[in-house]
Formats: sequence, C-alpha cells, structure tokens
Amino acid sequence: MESSVSSVTTKGVQSKPTNYPALTILVTVFFFWGFIAAGNSVFIPFCKHYFSLDQFQSQLIDFAFYMAYYIGALALFAYGAFGGNDPVAKMGYKKSIVVGLLVSAIGAGVMIYAVSINAFTGMLLGLFIMALGFSLQQTAANPFAIALGNPATGAGRINFCGGVNSFGTAIGPIIVAIALFGSTAAITDDQIASLGLDKVMILYSAVGLLFLSAAALFFFSKKVPAGVSTEKTEKSQKAFYALIILTVLLIAMFAPVFQSYAKDTSNLTKEAFLSLETYRMGWLIGALAVVVITLLVIKTRASKKPKGWGAMQYPQLVLGMLAIFIYVGVEVAIVSNFGELLQQPAFGGYTASQVAPFISMYWGSLMIGRWTGSLAAFELKNKTRKVLMIALPLIAFGVVLGVNAISQYDIKPLLYYVLLVLVQIGAFTYTKNKPAKTLMTFGILGMVMMMIGIFTTGQIAVYAFMSGGLFCSIMWSAIFNLSLAGLGKYTTQGSAFLVMMILGGAVLPPMQGKIADFLQSGSDVVGFGIHMSYWLPVAAFGYLTFFAFYVNKLLKKQGIDYDNA
Repeated sequence: MESSVSSVTTKGVQSKPTNYPALTILVTVFFFWGFIAAGNSVFIPFCKHYFSLDQFQSQLIDFAFYMAYYIGALALFAYGAFGGNDPVAKMGYKKSIVVGLLVSAIGAGVMIYAVSINAFTGMLLGLFIMALGFSLQQTAANPFAIALGNPATGAGRINFCGGVNSFGTAIGPIIVAIALFGSTAAITDDQIASLGLDKVMILYSAVGLLFLSAAALFFFSKKVPAGVSTEKTEKSQKAFYALIILTVLLIAMFAPVFQSYAKDTSNLTKEAFLSLETYRMGWLIGALAVVVITLLVIKTRASKKPKGWGAMQYPQLVLGMLAIFIYVGVEVAIVSNFGELLQQPAFGGYTASQVAPFISMYWGSLMIGRWTGSLAAFELKNKTRKVLMIALPLIAFGVVLGVNAISQYDIKPLLYYVLLVLVQIGAFTYTKNKPAKTLMTFGILGMVMMMIGIFTTGQIAVYAFMSGGLFCSIMWSAIFNLSLAGLGKYTTQGSAFLVMMILGGAVLPPMQGKIADFLQSGSDVVGFGIHMSYWLPVAAFGYLTFFAFYVNKLLKKQGIDYDNA
C-alpha cells in the first residue's frame, strides 16, 4: 500500500475519508512517547544531585534517549538500503509498531535491573533500549497517521495524536516526581542524595506492562490495517554512505568530550578549568557543524544527481531532516535545562523537587497547542471550529492546572500563564492551520519569547521560557507534513530519515548544558551561564522560521500547495 501522501500532485490534493477507528488505536503509542520523554525532564535534576553530576553530565539522559532514535532509524535504513525493500513498508505499519513496543518493554526491564543495582550507566542503557523501540514505532506511526485520510489534513491527524502524546507529557513529570521524591513536598538537594530508588522500579514495571498491553491491543485489533507495501524502492547506497560518514564524524566529535570527563579535574585552577571547558565546547560545536554541513552537502549533491539517493533526492525532505533535528533539539533543550534555571535565586530559587509543576506546564503547553491543531483532522462547521479554537486551548490549560492541583502542587505561580495561551490562540486564528504559515509564525513567536526571557528575570522570564512549549507544539506535525509532501513510494523511507534526526535531542541539550557550564566558569554571577545559554534556542527558532518560508516556496514550484488545498 503506497502512502496517500503520494496523491499530492500538480492537480491538487485528492480527498480520502479518515479511518477513525484505526486512528483512535494509533494514539495509544503517542501517549507513551510523551510520558517517558517528559518524565526525563524531572529525572535529570534528580540524577544531577543524586549522582553528583555537572549540568553536561546530567544531560546524558537526553543524549542516551535521543541518540537511540538516530541509531534505530539508521539501522532500519541500513537493512533496506541494499535490498530495495523498506523494512517498515515490508513488515507493515501495524507489525512495526507491535515490534517497537516489545523492544521498549525490554528497555523497561533493563531500567528496572539498573535501578536495583543503583547504576547510572545502566539506567542510560535502559532508556536507550526503550527509545530504540520508540524509533521503530515513530517511523511507522507518523506516515501511518497521514495515510489514514486526506493528506491535506495529515498535519491535523498528527496533531490529534500529538495532543494525546502531550497529555502524557503533562502528567509524566508529576508521576515521575512523585515516584522519585515520594511526595510533592519540598525536598532539599542534600536530602535527594540520600533517597532510595524503589519507587522507580515500580514505575518502570508498570510502564513495561503497559508496553506489552499496547502491543497486544495492536496485534489483535482487526480495525487497524496492516499497512504492508510490496512495492520496491530504488536502492539508496549514496544516502546510506552519507549517513555512515555522518555517524563516524559525530563519534569523532563526541569522543574527546567524554574522554575529558574520565580525567581527574578536581585539582585544576580556574584558568585551567576554563581552558578545559573551552576544549569541550569546541568539540560540541563541531558536532553541530557536522550535522548541518553534511545535510547541506547531501541536498546539493542529491539535487544534481538524484539516482542512488532515495528519498534524499527531494530537497524538502533533506531540509526537513535539519528542521526536525533542530526542532527536537530545541524543544528538549529548553525544558531539560529549565529545572536548573528555576533553582537560581533570580528565577524563584526552587529546589529540584519543586520544579515539576513548571516542567509539567511546559510539556502541557505542547498539549494545549496540539489539541488546538488537531481540529483540522475533523470535519466541523465553521462556527463550531471557531468556538473550539478558543475553548480547547483553555480547557487544555485547565487540565494541566488540574493535574498539578490534584498532585497538591501550588498552582498560583502558573495562573497568569493563561495570557500566553491567549497569544497562541491569536496565532492559530491568524494562520488557520496552514502548515507553512503556522510554522513560520510560531517560529517567530518562539524567537521573541526566548529573547524576552534572556533580557528579563523573575516570573516574566520563567513564563517566557515556559512558552517555548506553546510555540513548539505544532512544529513536529508541520515539519513532517511539509517534508513528506510528494515523496510517494519514498514516504516511509523519508519518515525514517526524519525520525533519525530526533538525534537533535541528543546534541542540543548537552550543548546548551555545556554552554551554561562554560559561561558560568568565567563568571562570578550565580546562574549567569544557565540564563545566557538560552541564546541557543533563539538561533534554533530562527532556522525553523526560515525553513517554513523556504520550503513553502519550494513545494509550490513542485505543484504542491497545501495553503490552498
């Protein structure tokens, strides 16, 4: 079965009724991704104090988790690169998701064992395996959502799935915080170091059982189509070799950083330590440069000689890979470093156990945006749509507040955040769910809010950084829809390439953490480093804005115009 995205032609976009029963079952896996990923945001500040880590080392949780997406998607592509058969298309969307859930269940088992022996490295391995399963699930699930109806409303269906995903992200930090700290009461950093991890074992035991239950639901459901394709795709050896080169270069960039952490630095002078931080910073910048330059070279070469490049012959896909890399990186970097920012006196002076409601609201902000964006997936009267455009985000905001209130957190610091929710409602009204226009508008708003956060302190800055979740909310679906447009039989391969670029979540958060450590090592102002590190998200939102503008023009030249579909 060829993905319905291939129905986008110069004559327009062919309509197709949405398979709602299958879509309803599909959303269950989206919940898991959000729950685990958002839970990591609380796990990071906990591990920093429990295992006495610096800010960069604490970000290794994200590094392990998101690097697995890259490795998993690369392995899938390598399997099919020479045989001419896309492994996900061959297995089918349904079976691919089932296998992915089983792999994630194995990861939960490894996590349980690692916790039982109090091994941080083992926990990283468990998260890595869990995310390997997620990689396979996402490679299948995103094009599956698009294929379940009219491709012009594909972003709406992904937003609908993303809304459920974001419900998982909203409750994930709360549940993980209770599992780690045992209550919602404030716990000092010294007390964290003496806590046990028994409840974490219970948490991941429950998660493992849920993975197995979801796998059974998918496997035995007759309403979910197999989604198998027997159509052969062109062999893509050039793309494979390019990705292998990228992987080797990334290893070369990260290896010196990890080697430097193996040395004893306790007796270094301030000048020597600053020199070491400069050394580490240089290699991390090199890692980012490797990704950007490699993708731009691929775009140039594939455009001149398409044969052997597979899905990479489409410039919208290659630029979309960079966009997904940067989008996932900035979404995770903002919140993964947010807990450390909130612990600074100028931003509230909270303890690690008190940051959960703010992190919950950040992830909940993605739910607010995705619930609103999901309206495009349903056939509604114009008046009803306008009412829901205002009501849904406010209801979602209330849900996040309710979850925190039930968990006995103080929600007063979150109440005025509704003003930023109203800004997002205005943005949705202006863009009318058009993928390129929405992505460009939200990219600009993301840049503006990050800069407001950088030039202020206190609650204004906290709200500004937290709103990154509001403006990241629709980016995944918009980038996916724009990047896969017109790929036809290369759709699942293109999806694998995009999922591969979730790698950004492994690169940008540690980079922001290292920027924070680097700037702090040269300053006597407490919190200066973590505050100024948010210039990285400003630059990231800048590229995403450019991508929306450029790719929209590129697709129109190919005869694909979603804005008028």
